[in-house]
Amino acid sequence: MVESPSELGRPRFAIDSTADTHLAWFRTRLMLERTMVSWLMTSITLIGSGFAIVLIFDQFNRLTRVAPPLRPLAPFHFGLVLIGAGIAGLVVAGWQYRTVLRYLRSGDLAAVTGGGKRPTQSVAYAVTIVTMFIGVFAFLAVAARIL
Repeated sequence: MVESPSELGRPRFAIDSTADTHLAWFRTRLMLERTMVSWLMTSITLIGSGFAIVLIFDQFNRLTRVAPPLRPLAPFHFGLVLIGAGIAGLVVAGWQYRTVLRYLRSGDLAAVTGGGKRPTQSVAYAVTIVTMFIGVFAFLAVAARIL
């Protein structure tokens, strides 16, 4: 089907600033928050598991009547990988959150947001930033222990 020249200049979709579109925008925003919290929980689990593995196997090495491990640094490396994966997950989640939020606030969707006011930053995003710092600290603490 060939489009007529008058249709080529029109926007892809028209957005009316009604209660229905505002509620749809708000549902999308809440979906973004739920996604951010899911990323956050997964990353915290990865960071915590990696750190716990390092601590548990470090205690095993201190036991006297236990045979020495074949690869004594393997738990440290595995813990570092888990902590690094958690940090990477937080970085990707933060980038995705900011990109989608910027899209939801821009262009034709700006009229739907509720008068052009910028909503306050999300608690989930702030916790993500703090958790990134904690993850980097845990990573450096484990890495310093290996060296």
